[in-house]
Amino acid sequence: MTVILLTDDTLQGIGLRYLLRQYFDIDATIATSADESADTPSTLYFVSPQRFAASLDFFIPRRSRTIITGENLRLDGSESVIVERLDSIVKNIEQRCPDNESAELSQREIEVLSLVARGLINKEIADKLNISFNTVLSHRKNITAKLGIKSVSGLSVYAIMNGYISESDLQR
Repeated sequence: MTVILLTDDTLQGIGLRYLLRQYFDIDATIATSADESADTPSTLYFVSPQRFAASLDFFIPRRSRTIITGENLRLDGSESVIVERLDSIVKNIEQRCPDNESAELSQREIEVLSLVARGLINKEIADKLNISFNTVLSHRKNITAKLGIKSVSGLSVYAIMNGYISESDLQR
């Protein structure tokens, strides 16, 4: 596993690199920007919220391999607390199989998700995509199973946070 640290605070990056090396035998690299040439399916990114927001086009496709500091990993507290948080993240990453993309939405599911998030009902989605009502229901069932989000408002937030729609798309 390759780990790249993209933090705004150099000391935070050095500390995180030390903890990963000391406790998990993971050699991390501190980088100044996201680099597509260094990207592999096993690359894991620890990134600050500001850098994530500045490079959405890079990180959105890699969101399953991106840990946002301050959100997924809070770097406050004692060393033991941070190590516990890192341990749960590392175990979660190791349990994932790189070939298993079951949590990834298909292109059609993304289309259905964006229409659901925009407030369309199942019949309108079926008409717009030229698919049957039952197919829309199947896609929605698959989306809910993959994401674990059942409410339309939750799906809307997910769609916005992952760049599938913008806030202006919600304004009708």
